Amino acid sequence: MQTITRAHLAETIYAEVGLSRNESAALLEVVLERMARALESGNSIKISGFGTFSVRQKGRRIGRNPKTGVEVPILPRRVLVFRPSQVLKAKVNGLAEPLEDEGLDRP
Repeated sequence: MQTITRAHLAETIYAEVGLSRNESAALLEVVLERMARALESGNSIKISGFGTFSVRQKGRRIGRNPKTGVEVPILPRRVLVFRPSQVLKAKVNGLAEPLEDEGLDRP
């Protein structure tokens, strides 16, 4: 399994779109930076056919140190959540297309 890096994405933009390598890398950086800023400010990002990135607030809770068994407080924090679209799920599972009405309007 291969990991896709920023460099690989920039190279793909260069090959597919026809921008220069520097312009392709700059375009990728602008897109990623805008996505990061949107998430930092608490907004969601929905990419049709791919999925939704959102930030969720988790409350304070009590955890346990697995080594010692001592209870420790876990402070409130924000976590990043990704929810894939049905189209992406179908592609990952090798299906051609998801059922359009899957789970909708059924008695």
